[in-house]
Amino acid sequence: MLDGPRRGRGATINPAGRFEPTSCEPFDDGWNSLAELAEAPPPATEVRPDTARSVLTRNESPDIGFDRSLNPYRGCEHGCIYCYARPSHAYLGLSAGLDFETKLFAKHDAAALLRAELARPGYRPDVLVLGSNTDPYQPIERRLAITRGVLEVLLEARHPFAITTKGAGILRDLDLLAEAARFGLVRVDVSVTTLDPDLARRMEPRAAAPWRRLEVVRALARAGVPVGANLSPVIPGLNDHEIERVAAAVAEAGAGRLNWILLRLPHEVKELFAAWLEAHFPDRAARVLSLVRQCREGRLNDPRFGHRMRGSGPVAELLAQRVEKARRRFGLDRPQPPLRTDLFRPPRRDGQLSLF
Repeated sequence: MLDGPRRGRGATINPAGRFEPTSCEPFDDGWNSLAELAEAPPPATEVRPDTARSVLTRNESPDIGFDRSLNPYRGCEHGCIYCYARPSHAYLGLSAGLDFETKLFAKHDAAALLRAELARPGYRPDVLVLGSNTDPYQPIERRLAITRGVLEVLLEARHPFAITTKGAGILRDLDLLAEAARFGLVRVDVSVTTLDPDLARRMEPRAAAPWRRLEVVRALARAGVPVGANLSPVIPGLNDHEIERVAAAVAEAGAGRLNWILLRLPHEVKELFAAWLEAHFPDRAARVLSLVRQCREGRLNDPRFGHRMRGSGPVAELLAQRVEKARRRFGLDRPQPPLRTDLFRPPRRDGQLSLF
């Protein structure tokens, strides 16, 4: 497989996972092999079963405001080149590049596993986040409906949950979300990284278009679902000039809050992002990477708690000030009421409803 942009895909390369002992590179063997590779069709999406015995992931990071999450899928077809979850594919013996967005793993029994975990004696409810790693409304969800099954269990148990997505497919489940909102059980954050359709198509090739994400915000707000927006990631030199425009657009659509995260480039994502920049924005690649380093104390990534989400230094501080000013200006800093945990009722393990 030759390196370079592929229609509908984010990564331009597919390097071996960091735990693999070997790697391979295409070369011309004198039999027109490189030309044949160049003419090969783009890689198709493969979906394999994920056989994990638990669907709840516990978190103890001080940078994240929740302690449990659920991701119905490993890998993400949206193909966002900046995705910090890409390195997790290395644990499966796969690449964080094209493999991450074409070789997906689906937790078909996620709803049943969740039901069993919520029904365990001694379980204590707190906000469960869907979409903390990969998007629960990526394109394959339209066919598999795993996320909808999870929502049905959460609603039955009156369990609080939050969703982060950039997929318009969430509107299919508006009936469940509106009912959960009536009980004070749900909030949704829609990622709006850019309003530029060309940049979005290159950076997030299979995610909903920017205008469509604003429509999702509007529809959720009209249905009474508490909705906010994520300006994530902010990439200095690439989309940071849109901070104020994005804030104005999501506020007009009905968002009540705006969150943001500075670009993170852990492990293989550094190489993937640099290659993507050279392929799509060669005129500004060096400038963007220089600005990232200025936010990361001379490195492309800073994994330290307290620094990894916001960065440090004058450039990062200026970005933070602009976001905070935009939040105040457009009313995106309103305090959000906590989701309710007092309504929780353990679901029946067999899925049958109680008579009482």
